Amino acid sequence: MNQTILITGASSGIGKATAIQFQKKGWNIIATMRKPENETELNQLENIQIERLDVLDLNSIEQSIKNGIKKFGKIDAIVNNAGYGAYGPLESFPRENIIRQFNTNVIGLMDVTRAITPHFRVSNSGVIVNISSIGGQMTFPLGSLYHGTKFAVEGISESLHYEMKSIGVKVKIVEPGMIATDFGGRSFDFQAGDIAEYQPIIGALMKQWQNPNNTVSPPSLVAEVIYNAVTDGTDQLRYRAGNDANFLLDNRKKMSDSEFFEMMSKQLGK
Repeated sequence: MNQTILITGASSGIGKATAIQFQKKGWNIIATMRKPENETELNQLENIQIERLDVLDLNSIEQSIKNGIKKFGKIDAIVNNAGYGAYGPLESFPRENIIRQFNTNVIGLMDVTRAITPHFRVSNSGVIVNISSIGGQMTFPLGSLYHGTKFAVEGISESLHYEMKSIGVKVKIVEPGMIATDFGGRSFDFQAGDIAEYQPIIGALMKQWQNPNNTVSPPSLVAEVIYNAVTDGTDQLRYRAGNDANFLLDNRKKMSDSEFFEMMSKQLGK
C-alpha cells in the first residue's frame, strides 16, 4: 500500500511543489488549502485528495485528517507548511496583525500537530516536518513578528523531537533560504508605516531583497529536501535548503553576535 502524506498550504509555492514531488514518487497526497475550489493543477493528478484546511479553523483541521484517513486508510507523514510573513517596524503593526501572525505560524502548526498525533501514536510511526526558515536561526531587520514565529517553530520542534521519539514518531525541521514563491504577494504582510525614523532601514532592506545577485532557489529544491527528510529514516532534526541558507547559517554559528551583525549591516549598506 502506498504511503500517504498530508501537506498544509499546498495551493502554491513550497506546498504545491512538495505535493507534486511526493506524487511523482508514488505517494498518496492529502493536499490541503484554504480555498480548494480555486485549485486547478493538483486535482488533475492521480492519488491526490484536495481538502479544505485553514490552520485557524480547528474543525477544518480535524475534518481533513478524518477524510484523508477514510480515503487512504492511514497517514504516514505531515508537512506543516502553511504560513506567511509579516515584516515592518513593530509599532507599525496593529495588534490584530500580530495575533494573526502567531496564530497562523505557531498556534496553527501546533493545532495540526496535536490533531494528527493520536493517529501516529496508535500506529507507533509517523514523520512530522515543520517548515521553518533560515529566519528561525538568524534575523533580518524589521522581522520581529516573522522571526519570532520561526524561532518558536524551532523550539517547539526541537522539544517535540524528544517526546515524539518515545511514541515512534520522527520530527524534522526544514530551513529554506530565499525561495522563488509568491511570498512577496499574498503570503507577505509588509507594514512600512509612515514613521520617518524607520524609513532608512526599510529602504536598505528592500534594496537588499531586490538585489539581483541574491541566491534564490526554486520551490522544487525545498520539496526535494522535504522528501529526503521524510524518507531518509534517520533521526536528523534540521535540514537546510539553498546555498544562501548554508552561507548565512554557517556564519551565524561560527561568528559572535557582533561579528554577524556587522556582516549583515554591511550587506544592508549601513
